Amino acid sequence: MSFIKVGVIGVGNMGSSHIQLLDKGQIEGATLTAICSRNESRIEWIKNHTEGDMQIFRDEETFFSESGIDAVLIATPHYSHPELAKKAFAKGIHVLIEKPAGVFTKSVLEMNEAAKASGKVFSIMYNQRANPLYQKLRDLIHSGELGEMKRTNWIVTDTYRSQSYYDSSKWRATWKGEGGGVILNQALHQLDIWQWTTGYMPKRIHAMSSVGKYHDIEVEDDATVYVEYENGATGVFIASTGEVPGTNRFEIIGDRGKIVVENEELTFYQLTQSEREFNKTYKGGFGKPEWRKIDILVKSENANHASIIQNWIDSISKGSPLLAPGEDGIKALEISNAIYLSSWSNEMVELPVDPDHYYEKLQEKISASTFEKKNVTNTTLDVKGTH
Repeated sequence: MSFIKVGVIGVGNMGSSHIQLLDKGQIEGATLTAICSRNESRIEWIKNHTEGDMQIFRDEETFFSESGIDAVLIATPHYSHPELAKKAFAKGIHVLIEKPAGVFTKSVLEMNEAAKASGKVFSIMYNQRANPLYQKLRDLIHSGELGEMKRTNWIVTDTYRSQSYYDSSKWRATWKGEGGGVILNQALHQLDIWQWTTGYMPKRIHAMSSVGKYHDIEVEDDATVYVEYENGATGVFIASTGEVPGTNRFEIIGDRGKIVVENEELTFYQLTQSEREFNKTYKGGFGKPEWRKIDILVKSENANHASIIQNWIDSISKGSPLLAPGEDGIKALEISNAIYLSSWSNEMVELPVDPDHYYEKLQEKISASTFEKKNVTNTTLDVKGTH
């Protein structure tokens, strides 16, 4: 059997987890042959926690030029994803990037063009797309069983983070280092699933966010977002890292019922006929369409990083379709960029946003920043943890 030689660049929380998956042989058809990190303590961790015989690089240029890898998994801080991906494509290397695709759409559009020109397999770590719960939700919506979408509501406040989490590294929760807070980091998976399951991208967004509401950080840790869709449907998205106990409840209302995803369960309140049809034909005054409650049994699996890596490797070796094409990364990022623009200007923002305009506004935020972290610990959290 021919193995795909894989390299990993970035050995933080997620990079460490991916390294262990590959090193333990949990990804069929792949072998970990090279790792790149500038952090000496993480290099020492590699030596103590891996069994394979692999090359270790401290310089990315040498890593891409001399490692001999076929594919690279990029797990570095947000801003570097597009540039590193472009370097890999230029060397004829397949790419899997951690989310987000980048911080601003301008660089991600360039990355997507480089991916297309290279002809290499490009994927993004949207592991929630591999969750059977959201796959079933998507099937129900795309099959037409829910009918025409009327409203979406998603409360994502089960992503609590302590101050020590933000203090774990200098780049976290800064405009210069991370490019955003709860919207770009913790809630980006939900922004992706929001548009992926429904099949709708918002056309207009009005958002309010609170900077450092619950933590000593310079980016948002709480946000409320209102969206409008092309077909007239509306939606609300709420995210926070400062609430305990949190909530994760996703509602999608169509003219044929309502689907609720909460507590890792999926419930379909299915109407016996279209509400729009009932509204036009019913003559009894206070009546309403009949409906039935259907508890759809599906096993939720949240930690699906291995599934995305395996899918990427299978696409390289077998031509299997990608579950999370890298080019899709721009969609959730487009939504997040619009959320930031709206919250900064307190105005409704049309999508797609102007890439140059957002880039300029972000640079203004970075240039005007006077924020300094007081207690940076420079620790790597549990290697199996999330962003």
